[in-house]
Amino acid sequence: MLTLKGPGLFLAQFVGGDAPFGSFEGITRWAASCGYRGVQVPSGEACLMDLDRAAASKDYCDALRGKAAASNVEITELSAHIQGQLVAVHPAYDEAFDGFAPEAVRGNPKARQTWAVDQVIKTIDASANLGIDRMATFSGALAWPYFYPWPQRPVGLVEAAFDELAARWRPILDHAADKGVKICFEIHPGEDLHDGTSFEMFLDRVGQHPSAMMLYDPSHYVLQQLDYLAHLDIYAERIGMFHVKDAEFRPTGRQGVYGGFQSWVDRAGRFRNPGDGQVDFKTIFAKLAAMDFDGWAVVEWECALKHAEDGAREGAQFVKNHIIRVTDHAFDDFAASGTDAAANRRMLGLAD
Repeated sequence: MLTLKGPGLFLAQFVGGDAPFGSFEGITRWAASCGYRGVQVPSGEACLMDLDRAAASKDYCDALRGKAAASNVEITELSAHIQGQLVAVHPAYDEAFDGFAPEAVRGNPKARQTWAVDQVIKTIDASANLGIDRMATFSGALAWPYFYPWPQRPVGLVEAAFDELAARWRPILDHAADKGVKICFEIHPGEDLHDGTSFEMFLDRVGQHPSAMMLYDPSHYVLQQLDYLAHLDIYAERIGMFHVKDAEFRPTGRQGVYGGFQSWVDRAGRFRNPGDGQVDFKTIFAKLAAMDFDGWAVVEWECALKHAEDGAREGAQFVKNHIIRVTDHAFDDFAASGTDAAANRRMLGLAD
């Protein structure tokens, strides 16, 4: 068995604005002061890293790793969530998602997609230059506007969407395989890959590609009312990354899973800081240890109530309290009898 690495912190919800959050050195020192040993870095944040240089230069990446080490943390993974989202966008969301892209490609879905694919490719290359064998992203979505089957979906609509999604991602997955990097799709509502079944539909279309992995975040499963513990058993071989994020689901006589268009605070399902929601993290950490998960436990702060900085500090301690330092021997080894093959045969009544 393996001991999980951590705690790590996803920087996306903290980066920018005033010091210490506007520079790589500042935010990593702050993360370390909160108790973190690693940081997950969004690759599109120019104040944290120059993605073009990171993709092209191992020397630049070595220097970035050195800056992290000087702050007493390491880079756990890179994230291309925002760019991955733009690999596949349904026209209904064009205007909303244009804000994720540079001004030069806004209003031009094809140019925006080309930019997004290039960004994901560069994140793969930068990960390889950093010596990291996995990265995080979203899948994007073409079928999501049709997730509820009313009006009745035309025959073949969903299949056509997944065929196209796979066609867009297959060359990226092949490039990742060449670089020794796994692409961990965060299984997330709003993405076509939003549960185990949709992930399997995608895997079938990319030939069970070995570079296609999952980022496991149980909070999204609580809000879908999906069995997040059984999910670990089913997909153990495909889970490459782990976000420690909590959630609670409190249905009422007025709303349930869909939330009635309410704000996060007022939804029946809402995200909470680790330990403040309903996720059974004790069992999750035990299952990950037993299945030899070799990645990081990374806190993603997205709480509807708690201040981000308080949530970050509490999250670091929460992960420390839940990581299981695995044993290197069985608890009953002291009672081992030291038998050999001949003794075993005698015990079974098979002696000559």
